[in-house]
Amino acid sequence: MSTNQRLYFIDAVRAFAILMMLQGHFIDTLLAPEYKDMSKIAYKVWSYFRGITAPTFFTISGLIFTYLLLKAKKKGTEKQRIRKGLNRGLMLIGIGYLLRAPFLSWLSGQFNTYFLVTDVLQIIGLSLIIVIVLYIICLKNNIIFSFVTLLLGCLIFVSEPLYRTLQLQNVPVIFSNYLTKSNGSVFTIIPWFGYMAFGAYIATSFYRHLEKPNFKPVTLSVFFIVGYFLIEWSSYALFYLNKWTGIQLFLDSANYNYLFSRLGNVFIYFAIFYGLERYLKPPLLLKIGQKTLSIYVIHFVIIYGSFTGIGLSQLIGKTLTPWQAVIGAALFLTIVCFISFYYVQTNAYIYGKLRTLFFKVKGLKRS
Repeated sequence: MSTNQRLYFIDAVRAFAILMMLQGHFIDTLLAPEYKDMSKIAYKVWSYFRGITAPTFFTISGLIFTYLLLKAKKKGTEKQRIRKGLNRGLMLIGIGYLLRAPFLSWLSGQFNTYFLVTDVLQIIGLSLIIVIVLYIICLKNNIIFSFVTLLLGCLIFVSEPLYRTLQLQNVPVIFSNYLTKSNGSVFTIIPWFGYMAFGAYIATSFYRHLEKPNFKPVTLSVFFIVGYFLIEWSSYALFYLNKWTGIQLFLDSANYNYLFSRLGNVFIYFAIFYGLERYLKPPLLLKIGQKTLSIYVIHFVIIYGSFTGIGLSQLIGKTLTPWQAVIGAALFLTIVCFISFYYVQTNAYIYGKLRTLFFKVKGLKRS
């Protein structure tokens, strides 16, 4: 097996994650509150799997970017990949803010700082930049980088109790929003960079061992075993670490251990998709994987009313019954993908145009 061979399961996981994110946002935003009852099995199962979506999205993003970065080093295009990654990170951060910018309110003279809250795009963008910085700090050494990302992911997850209720009142809101949810941020760099770090670690393993005999069956076994352990036994492991070391942080982490358990679910997902890889090569999946940015932007505009302030959340609100929400979510996914496929270019095209615009603006400033 060659390292130049495309890992189709990565595209499949990425497509699955973005579609799960879309339906999750649709149902959560529009389902009537009286139906959000955790005593109902259907809603409880849906809520559980929705909780795995973001960890999957972040982990696969770290895997994809790092794997391409390592391949670029082998091809001699490392500098271009690093530059492209930095530009992409900055652009994702910019697009994330743009989607929440209340232009109509600004035109009417109303200003507030809520649009500075951070969401998926800002955190993924910043995470890409951090991955590149770590890679450079590790002297671009694959082994050192692999160890650092694994260690950093574990430290971020274990130390979650220390920053769970973090308050940064004296820090400018544009910076504090990346570390605390106190101002309304949906995602923060910690703990979510932890999933990106684990994704980067997995990428280093794939890159180093992909050509070895029996790599796939061994990797499938590792994904299943580690995934099962993290889901069922990681809390016990943290408890016994507290018992052996006396460190209170291990006990605090064990008592609210959602990060490691969700990572375990991500590994199970990876095992399933990797095991079924030969069946996951239809063009539709690949196309969805190439359109994740445009799909995300389109869905955000339709649901939350970016730019116009008029979206489904304003027009419909939390009024749908479960069946209306399920049917509506299916239609919503179809419409968003249709618009993205036939009226919007690929992620690479969008990034290319944004880079061109960025350099034009930079050139004008210099002149």
